[in-house]
Amino acid sequence: MKKILVFSLTYYPNPVGGAEVAIKEITDRIGSTDIEFHMVCLRFDRTLPKVEKIGNVLVHRIGFSKLNPTTDDHKKFPLHLNKYFFQFTAALKAINLHRIYHYDGIWAMMAHSTGVPAVIFKIFYPNVGYTLTLQEGDPISYIEKTVRPLWPLFIRAFARADVVQAISSFLGVWARTRGFKGPLEIIPNGASLPASDNYSATEIKELKEKYGKKEGDIYIVTVSRLVEKNAVDDIIRALPLLPQNIKALIVGGGPDEEMLKQLAQELGVSDRVRFTGQVDRKQTAECRMISDIFARPSRSEGMGNSFASAMASRIPIIATQEGGLADFIFDAKRNPDKETTAWVVDKDNPAQIAEAVKDILAHPEQVKKVVATAYKLVSEKYNWDFIARDMRSKVFNQSFAISHASQ
Repeated sequence: MKKILVFSLTYYPNPVGGAEVAIKEITDRIGSTDIEFHMVCLRFDRTLPKVEKIGNVLVHRIGFSKLNPTTDDHKKFPLHLNKYFFQFTAALKAINLHRIYHYDGIWAMMAHSTGVPAVIFKIFYPNVGYTLTLQEGDPISYIEKTVRPLWPLFIRAFARADVVQAISSFLGVWARTRGFKGPLEIIPNGASLPASDNYSATEIKELKEKYGKKEGDIYIVTVSRLVEKNAVDDIIRALPLLPQNIKALIVGGGPDEEMLKQLAQELGVSDRVRFTGQVDRKQTAECRMISDIFARPSRSEGMGNSFASAMASRIPIIATQEGGLADFIFDAKRNPDKETTAWVVDKDNPAQIAEAVKDILAHPEQVKKVVATAYKLVSEKYNWDFIARDMRSKVFNQSFAISHASQ
């Protein structure tokens, strides 16, 4: 049996994003008799144990913590210091754990957040295989600006990796640009296919009531962190250009929430925008199921798990083709050589969003065809079972082999 130590800033049950979801989906599908996973991550919440088994991962938590911290607490002293100290304390923790568990490999989840501690560990233990996963969704220029104080180590986080797995071709190019010359595997994140057929008509009616959807309403749902890059503001700006019965269901929380609520009020559409706040995956699936259109006009995107999940939920998608979205978001006019999977708009263009909504509502037969194509794509290419298999055979196996050869 092999052992891998994962570096991740956060993990369940703390609020998580696509990277942490990917870790759990992949590790849950690789048997504990095959690979035993450990993890170093931040604790944040003092009620969480310092060591805990979650699925197939033994989680070792470090860093400053507070009793039941709120989102605002994460921005304040001392929790806001965690991600900076983690760059070095995670490396020290990993070195101490390695003396006990003797890991065969390490796995860094995202270069900008865990590449530095991973490469520090690699400097001390060069014969331990090192896998770097690129899941970044922020603009590359922004990421590289934030890591300038640690630039020499950040660059080495790419160069010293044995294998890089990127969730999109866009991020794969970044790895090469930053000096990685080894095996590069493009393996996307996946989507769980929802069992929507299991809901009765009564249950669907109750869910619509739960989320405020009335007879005749058209819901545009977006699922995302409420941050600038996800352009939720552009969805709100599109509403005044659309009929009154078209409303926005905004699923997720984040630092831009109050700004977005204020924007809706200024535009006179606050009664047409519903914010759910941070919700769990079950509630997220419910919101997609009762909605008519999924929209996220991203300003940047590593891949976009939410888009794959929307495809799996069989609803039409409005999206940009920024970053990794270009790998699977195809538009009839912009990509005539591809089977259409979405309605593509330019970033920062609410008017195009409104026109896409109108086009979707005006052409139900076309929507059925596009939705079926998108569902077929996601069920064949973005299946977590296949992704976990590829991670085991194409990524971890290569890392172990390279590590073994260097000994």
